[in-house]
Amino acid sequence: MSAPVNTQLTRRALLQSGGALVVGLGLAENALAQFLPGADRLMGKTLDASEVDGFFAVGADGTVTLFSGKVDLGQGLRVAYKQIVAEELGIGVDRIQMVEGDTALTPDQGATAGSSGVMRGGVQIRQAAATARETLIRIAVEQSGLPSDELEAANGEVRPKIGGKGIGFGALIGDRRFAVKVDPKVKLKDPVAYTVVGQPLARPDVPGKVMGRHVYVHDFKLDGMLHGRSIRPPAVGAKLETVDESSIKSIPGARVVRIKDFLGVVADDEWDAVTAAKTLKATWSASSALIGNEAVRDWMKAGPFESDQKIASKGDAAGTLAASTKRLEASFYWPVQTHGSMGPSCAVADVRPGEATVWTASQATHKFRDVYAKMLGMPRDKVRVVYLDGSGCYGMNGHDDAGADAILLSRATGKPVRVQWMRADEHGWDPKGPPQLLSMQGALTPEGRIAAWRAEMWLPKATANLPNVSLLAAVEAGIEQPPGLSTGLISQNADPPYAADNVEVLVHWLKDAPLRPSNIRAPGKIANSFAVESFVDELALAAGKDPLEFRLRGLTNPRGIEALKRVAAMMDWQPRPRPARDGRGRGIAYVHYKHNETFIAMGMDVEVDRRTGAVRVKRVACAHDCGQVINPDAVKLQVEGSILQTLSRTLFEEVVFDKARVTSLDWASYPILTFPDAPEIAVEVIDRPKEPPLGAGEASATPVPGALANAIFDAVGVRMRTVPITPQRIKEALARGAA
Repeated sequence: MSAPVNTQLTRRALLQSGGALVVGLGLAENALAQFLPGADRLMGKTLDASEVDGFFAVGADGTVTLFSGKVDLGQGLRVAYKQIVAEELGIGVDRIQMVEGDTALTPDQGATAGSSGVMRGGVQIRQAAATARETLIRIAVEQSGLPSDELEAANGEVRPKIGGKGIGFGALIGDRRFAVKVDPKVKLKDPVAYTVVGQPLARPDVPGKVMGRHVYVHDFKLDGMLHGRSIRPPAVGAKLETVDESSIKSIPGARVVRIKDFLGVVADDEWDAVTAAKTLKATWSASSALIGNEAVRDWMKAGPFESDQKIASKGDAAGTLAASTKRLEASFYWPVQTHGSMGPSCAVADVRPGEATVWTASQATHKFRDVYAKMLGMPRDKVRVVYLDGSGCYGMNGHDDAGADAILLSRATGKPVRVQWMRADEHGWDPKGPPQLLSMQGALTPEGRIAAWRAEMWLPKATANLPNVSLLAAVEAGIEQPPGLSTGLISQNADPPYAADNVEVLVHWLKDAPLRPSNIRAPGKIANSFAVESFVDELALAAGKDPLEFRLRGLTNPRGIEALKRVAAMMDWQPRPRPARDGRGRGIAYVHYKHNETFIAMGMDVEVDRRTGAVRVKRVACAHDCGQVINPDAVKLQVEGSILQTLSRTLFEEVVFDKARVTSLDWASYPILTFPDAPEIAVEVIDRPKEPPLGAGEASATPVPGALANAIFDAVGVRMRTVPITPQRIKEALARGAA
């Protein structure tokens, strides 16, 4: 069996693409030949995810290049994917290169969202690697004459199992195509024999980041590149009336770009662009399109509504509640929140006649190729989107908006343009995590089990997966665009993971959202689990049961039971059917993410100052079961980061806005968790090598606020049901004896 030669792409052609492959991997050298020996093999490369060649190319020297449509946003895919390929293909991790998120070279594996990097993307890559291994063995059979069952792929060659000389991958197929389909039923290696998967290998990107050599999108440069700034209106919905271009004539090389209500400036020097954006005189129409953050909760209850949807139903929850003499009710509110990326959104665009390239930190380069192509009126195959590392986002922040800004400015000037947002742009204009309001009702049986559970949810319809997020520049310029990135399934995990005789979950879908909504980490599930796990603690108290005991009695899934028991052991949990109320508290929470993914139990130790209302989280314990673990260190780091970020969202974060604009435009008005606030974190990863791999980081955010609120109740005896849980709110709750 032989593979067709692939000779059409030259190194020169790749270099003319802007060195995207080199920069995309964070390499300092703009030397493609050093990065990919035999780069000629890439021309005309298939992007078909059903083909092995969509994922892999083997050089004449035996090195393997992995082409991944999923991107490493900091979750460690650059090492995890190499471990998967090394294990399944039979080659050293150090002989694998990785190209990610380049629409001209990588298959479309969907957005890097929902912790699907390993769970879906990694599984695809594993199947492709196993198919490639079997193909190499078949080629070796032709060359060696040995039967396939006597051969194995290991250390970059196919060799006899009993020992002896092997044939290197380069000699078998170097610079040629596999020309085979990915076999979804291919035989995978037995996890018992794994030597690479499951090991805590170091991430390859960390040294460059620590030493300041790693190339972020902010560092990317092209010859002749201009610097741009977009100028947003003073009020949401305001229209651009006049622009005085002469007001910046003293700034060297500064130029104004106006397309309907889109306004921007460009200059040769970045500081000149910043100065021009601040100096340019423009007038805008008045607008008061917002309702103000203080009015959101009442607005959500009042409507107008688009529809109601029953998403869970079992038995007669309403009837059981009406007849019960042991009934509880509580309402929970989660506010509008920003992504709060600590580095500003940035992108570079090079729009030329008939073609365009955009370098961006987007989580969905393939998705936004369609969006950008529509904006430009170009065929999708003439638009290339290349991923480069940016600041953390965990959902669609302003990265894709910055790309749209850069596209319009580059098209207007005929030159490459780099756009970097300012801090006020990031806080004021990035799409927001939407508000959520939940009302819970529950009843207990005489034995203290859950007899009925009813949840009502008030959610903006724009968060119900569709429609998706619109880009600011396209809206301002009056350009039709297809939907962007989905905001996620926000209504999941509102029904309990514990046994309940009668269950009903009802969603009231609002017609609109207070601000442009977007997916933000674990969309919806954090607020829903906050309500569920807080309310379960209330039911446990009413039943006179310890919160851990109450949960364990309601679970049947052995993986969930093990997670809870492990976290109890980590905390040396002592039963307490009543709160301690001595200022020091312990709380526990559990989630089976989406009821079909990761199992997580979390415990928290806190101190609460009754006089000031200040909360100090002392220790967080987490038992984490995401099935098969590719790299335990990467999982732990994801869990730790997720816990810290969600503690910040729970204790500090709320977007403040009036009837015209967002007013929380800096870190003083939108505070986040700081280093002195960081608690001790202990994570136990439960590795299940024979189970499918599941998501790691996103799911571990969901039990955080429930565990925290329950610990606060244990410490001071008041229920906190509104986020952020500020000292002021705690003092008010203590004053009235409830929350």
